[in-house]
Amino acid sequence: MAGLVIPVCLGCYRADNKKNLKMQGMEVGLAGADGLEVADASAALRVENLTVRYGSLVALRDMSWSVRGGEILGIIGPNGAGKSSCFAAVTNSVAHSAQTFLAGEDVSSVRTHDLAARGLRRTFQQNSFFGELTVLQNAMAAIVRQHATSLPVSLLLPWRERATREATEIRAAQLLTSFGIERTYHSRRPGDIPYGIQRMLAVALAYGDGCKVLLLDEPAAGIGGGDMQRLADLLVDLRRRRIALVVIEHHMDLIMSIANRIVMIDQGITLATGTPAEIQRNAAVSEAYLGRDE
Repeated sequence: MAGLVIPVCLGCYRADNKKNLKMQGMEVGLAGADGLEVADASAALRVENLTVRYGSLVALRDMSWSVRGGEILGIIGPNGAGKSSCFAAVTNSVAHSAQTFLAGEDVSSVRTHDLAARGLRRTFQQNSFFGELTVLQNAMAAIVRQHATSLPVSLLLPWRERATREATEIRAAQLLTSFGIERTYHSRRPGDIPYGIQRMLAVALAYGDGCKVLLLDEPAAGIGGGDMQRLADLLVDLRRRRIALVVIEHHMDLIMSIANRIVMIDQGITLATGTPAEIQRNAAVSEAYLGRDE
């Protein structure tokens, strides 16, 4: 992340801070030369013509994007731009109109929990844990669907249920460790561990026993320094595992350093799509964040 001079939160700056938008060149990923989004039949997740309305308010209008396995797509924009509504719509949590394809299959009408079972999962801006359970028990709950035994087996073959529970505990501990959550935290409650570790835990629980697409809503909210670097390393590692990542983020130093492509939205409309370098040079992006020079 060295070399960046962009503000940590562009949405907090006004036009007289426009000079802060200047950024250094950096390594970027795949995108078309014109920065335009095109339909990708090989995408892990493809969203076409997404529109969300809350009464008379249009939160999103005709938004389209796609992400491949092993790619990080960033979604940026000022507060109120419609970013979180995008995730809510893609996971069928709010009414909307769109076509959504998961691994080429139309899942536009698939229920939220069934999308999760098919490998499309998300986090939220606020941490959401079982507060009375330990970190390890939270992880076990996240993977129990894949490892649970039926009620008849539990009643008639208790030794098998016990063996399954022990295997689930081992797998949950491995999951936590692979996400950088050391064993010293496993026996604690989520509220008793450092906040930076809580943010890593949220990503781990969403990932569960494996997923195809992970939607992360401001994963770096409230963290910085070493925690930010550990999060960046984790997201890059997930990309190496061929997970498709879509990341909503206000921390520009983070998203510009890890994203292959970025979609910028403002007032529900897509203003720009391209590599981090292309987004940095885009006048519309600068104006949406910092205002127009008089």
